[in-house]
Amino acid sequence: MTSTSRLRLWPTTALIGAIACLSASIALSRPAPPDGAPRRPGAVGDTAGQVPAQTRQAQAVADTAPRGDGYGAADPSWWAPGEQRTMPAMADYADPSGRMQVLNADGPLASKGHPFFTPLGANGRACVTCHQPENGMGLSVATIDRRWAETQGKDPLFAAIDGSNCPSLPQGERASHALLLDRGLFRIFLPWPPRAADGTPIQPEFTIAVVSDPTTCNTDPTYGLHSANPMVSVFRRPRPLANTKYLTQLPHGVPPHEAFFYNDKSLLPKDPQTGQFVSLQLMADGREPTLRTQALEAAMTHLQASRKPTARQLDRIVAFERQIYAAQGVDGVAGALTGNGAPPGLGAASLRDGAPAWLGNNPVNKVFGSFAMWAKPASGESPAQSERRQSIVRGAELYYSRRFIIQDVGAYNDKGIGNPFKRSCASGCHNTLMMGMDLAPGFMDLGLNNLPWSNNRPDLPLFEITCSPTARPQAYLGRHIYTHDPGRALITGKCFDVGATMTQQLRALAGRAPYFANGSARSLRELVDFYDRRFNIGYAEQEKQDLVHFLEVL
Repeated sequence: MTSTSRLRLWPTTALIGAIACLSASIALSRPAPPDGAPRRPGAVGDTAGQVPAQTRQAQAVADTAPRGDGYGAADPSWWAPGEQRTMPAMADYADPSGRMQVLNADGPLASKGHPFFTPLGANGRACVTCHQPENGMGLSVATIDRRWAETQGKDPLFAAIDGSNCPSLPQGERASHALLLDRGLFRIFLPWPPRAADGTPIQPEFTIAVVSDPTTCNTDPTYGLHSANPMVSVFRRPRPLANTKYLTQLPHGVPPHEAFFYNDKSLLPKDPQTGQFVSLQLMADGREPTLRTQALEAAMTHLQASRKPTARQLDRIVAFERQIYAAQGVDGVAGALTGNGAPPGLGAASLRDGAPAWLGNNPVNKVFGSFAMWAKPASGESPAQSERRQSIVRGAELYYSRRFIIQDVGAYNDKGIGNPFKRSCASGCHNTLMMGMDLAPGFMDLGLNNLPWSNNRPDLPLFEITCSPTARPQAYLGRHIYTHDPGRALITGKCFDVGATMTQQLRALAGRAPYFANGSARSLRELVDFYDRRFNIGYAEQEKQDLVHFLEVL
C-alpha cells in the first residue's frame, strides 16, 4: 500500500514528556542516570532503554493463529521449542554447498529445561526457533519456507508479533508473512523517538515521513508511528548466534579503537554489569551492548514473555551462546575442508581454537589464512575437485588483494581516510581475523538501505528523512534522505547515522541465505554482484564465480 499523504512525526516536547512518564511507570523501568550524565543509548542493569516500549507492544499483540504440536518429529533437522534432544559436541547439516559444522565446545548438551530451547513467552517460541543449528545458528529462507509447508503456517516461527508483516493482518495467510517467507525478514519494532539507556526519550535530529508502506505497519493505528505507543517498523534478518567470542571482544592492536567508535571517536558504551567497554558487534544497529541484554530483549519481544527471564536463565543462555561455533565443513565439490592438506582457517574447530579480535588484513596474517596448499592438483584429487579448489584459491586472492575504489560510504570515507579510497575486501571493511567483519567498532552506510544505492525493494517500507538544519548531515546524502531502514539512527536519533549498520561475520554463509541485514541478496552471487555494481569494480565472470566458491567454504 502506498500512502497518499506522507506521515511525518517530529516529537514535540509535550510528546517526549508524556513518553518519559509512561516509561517510568511500566514493569521494566530503570533508575535514571545521575544528573549531568550523557543521555545515550545503552542499558541499565540487563535492560536496554528501548525494551520497555517494545514490551508494551509485544504484550498488546494476541497471537490468534492456530498452533499445532509434534511438528519437530516430522523434521529431524528442525529444533522445535521444548523438544527434548541432546545437542552433540559436533554435528553437521546438509546445505546447498555441502555440509555445515556446528561445534559445541563444552560437549554434548541436553535441551530439556535449557532456556535457549524452552518457550519463555506466550507465543510458543524459544531462542532456538530463530537460531537453528542446521543454518549455522541462523535461519535460512529455505528452512522457513519448508517449515511453512510442514505446518501450514502454524509453527510459532510465524507468530503475529514479528513473523508477519504486521500483527493487524490476517494471520495464517501466506501474503501476511511474505517478508519472512520470501526474504527471511522479521519485523523489528523500535520506539519513536529513540530511548536513552534509562528509557527516557532522546530528542532526534530528524523527522520521519512514511513515503510508502507495503507492510501497512508504519501507518497502522495500533502499531505504527501515530499509535499510542509510537513505533517504527523495519525488517531485518536474524544474525547467527555462533562464534560469539569474536563478536564480543574488543579489538586488539588498533589503538584507540579498543575504547572508541570508528565513526566519531566517541567512547564506546559499557557493559552495565562489568563496567567494561563493549564492541557493539552483536546487532546490525548496535542497540544491545551484550549477549545478556540481547537475550532479555529477545525474550520480551520475539518470545512475548510476560516477565523477565531469571538471572539464572540469562546466565545459561549466554553460556550456551559462548560455546557454539559454526562454519562450513564440507564442500560438495572441493571435498573436506578440514584435516590434512586443508586450509588451516576453515572448519568450526579452527574458530574454537582461534584468537579473537585481531586484525588480519596483511600478507603475513591473512583474514582466513592461506589457501596455497590448494593452488596445484594433489595426488588422488578428481579433475572437478582440483578445479574447484583452484577456483577457491583464486577467490581468496581476490578477497585479499584485489583493490578497488571505495567511494561515498557514509561514516567511512569521511573519517580522514579519503574519498575515494582504494582497498581490497580484506584491507577495507572485512578485516577481522577468522571472521571477515570490520574489526574497528563502527557503523557505515554501504548503500544497502539508502537510495540511490540500495537494491530496488518495493516490498519494504520507504521513509523520507529530513534532518534539522543544525544537525550534522549524513556525509554524502546530506540532510534529506530516502531509506528503507534508518539503521543506527533509530537508536541514536543522529542524522549522520541514517542507514548505517554494523558489518556481519562471514562464517557459515552457505547455509543461511539470503544475505545482508535486509535480505536483499538471495544468493552469494547476488551479494558479489551488489559490491561489483556499488563500487564499479568490474569483476569478470570467472572472478565472480571464484569469489562465490571462496565464500561458500567459510
